Amino acid sequence: MSSYLHITNGDCTTEILENLQIEGKIITWREMLCEGKTTTDVGSEDFWKTRFDFLNNTYKVTKKTFIDFTLKEYRNLCKQNQDEIVLWFDYDLFCQINMLAVISWLKRYRKGRKITLIQCGNEEGFEKPVGYAHLSKESLLDLYKNRVTLTQDDIEYADYIWQLYCSDSPLRLETVHKFNPSSPFIYLTEAINAHLQRFPSIENGLNKIENIILSTAQENNFKTKDNLLHSLLKNQEIYGFGDVQYLNKIEGLKKLFSSFSPVKLSKEGMQVLENQLNYYREIRSDFSYLGGAKKYSYLYVNANDKLLKLTS
Repeated sequence: MSSYLHITNGDCTTEILENLQIEGKIITWREMLCEGKTTTDVGSEDFWKTRFDFLNNTYKVTKKTFIDFTLKEYRNLCKQNQDEIVLWFDYDLFCQINMLAVISWLKRYRKGRKITLIQCGNEEGFEKPVGYAHLSKESLLDLYKNRVTLTQDDIEYADYIWQLYCSDSPLRLETVHKFNPSSPFIYLTEAINAHLQRFPSIENGLNKIENIILSTAQENNFKTKDNLLHSLLKNQEIYGFGDVQYLNKIEGLKKLFSSFSPVKLSKEGMQVLENQLNYYREIRSDFSYLGGAKKYSYLYVNANDKLLKLTS
């Protein structure tokens, strides 16, 4: 009899699996590796220290919360030794980056185990990509039945993309993720493209997400910041961010707003949005990382969808 370990993308999916009563142990991967600095050695002391420093500085996550919420579940993962490891990760950037990290860890610490993958996104009957929470019990069981077994080449490929994500240069990611048409990671290319567009635009110094925040605010008559937040969450599609992440990004742009009740851009905000003013110098930070790369050491050139490295 085979034994099963399910690694999920969050507590919501864990609850769904518990209700499905699928055989096996469930571990919840509670991280947001698409944000902040990452290192390649997933699970090491240095890795967790780097992650805690980011979460504490950016989101005021306390050491107790980090230990109780993330580290205890990771230590629980380390105790598991099942025959088949089933990965439950959605299509969005948030989940895809976490998935790469988990596969990298499995490659190192669970060598030879059967790893299977269940990805949710472009599902029949839905106009937009959806996560597990939107699917019926029958659809979820069907996804489980038809899960994909990762080959050693698939595992090596995911680990390689993770190494590149954690490197100090994102330039290799521009091309390498596009040349594996047989890859089972069908949502990875779009997620990596979305990641690359998180570097500041050469046109106004803001990245794609920051520009979306300004344009969403400008195009709608929101009475409150909560209305703006709700719209961003509802229409984000590829990012998979939560409210705390968007609130953090709005806070970083607050000087470009004249009011949040109602929501209005300032004159400067309008100029930035219309590419009449470049906000790079004002928003730049030496402590802002995307994976292993400094966010403000690269510019995204919209005209050719390429990254440009800035010389110091």
